Amino acid sequence: MFDIPEGLPAEVNPLSWLIGVWEGTGVVSYGVDEDHVEYEFGQRVSFTNEGLADLHYNSYYWLLDDERTPLTTETGYWRLAAPERPADHGPALLPGADGAARTIDDVDELRSETGFPLEVSVLHPDGISELYVGTINGPRVQIGTDAVLRPAESRLYTAAERMYGLVDGQLMWAWDIAAFGRPMASMASGVLARRSASGADAGAAE
Repeated sequence: MFDIPEGLPAEVNPLSWLIGVWEGTGVVSYGVDEDHVEYEFGQRVSFTNEGLADLHYNSYYWLLDDERTPLTTETGYWRLAAPERPADHGPALLPGADGAARTIDDVDELRSETGFPLEVSVLHPDGISELYVGTINGPRVQIGTDAVLRPAESRLYTAAERMYGLVDGQLMWAWDIAAFGRPMASMASGVLARRSASGADAGAAE
């Protein structure tokens, strides 16, 4: 059973079931021209809250070989999409005006029939940056890219969709991509178990 941490900002409440460290395995299965890439990998994901209206996301991937060879990492932020208010901080280090924090009732007004509106930013080591938009509805997340930024020399990668769900206490996910001029297709999926409820031990795999 997972206990929601106390003292979270109201905006984080719909995301609170994600908080902690998750670890497990997944599989890549993707066709590129005449080739088909398929392999298994390990993954450790952490979602932490640092007192702000978002969750900090980190994901570390490694090959399931004897050396646990590092594969890649991701980092970013998950937050509810909400109209900006004078009291909100930013951009950059600019402070917000004096004002009350959002309440649970304020946040509940953001809910629609499909759930709460969600924005997710993800940065990759190769310079690719993704902005996803979608919804979080209870223990289910569906997001798709609104924008993908990439360096001029990087491989062609134009869009992605991700889905997450909490099933019998496990975090299950799927990731579809449009790359190399091909239409959207399934690329990877994984199943993770909660390793820690705090996110405090989210270091690299040993």
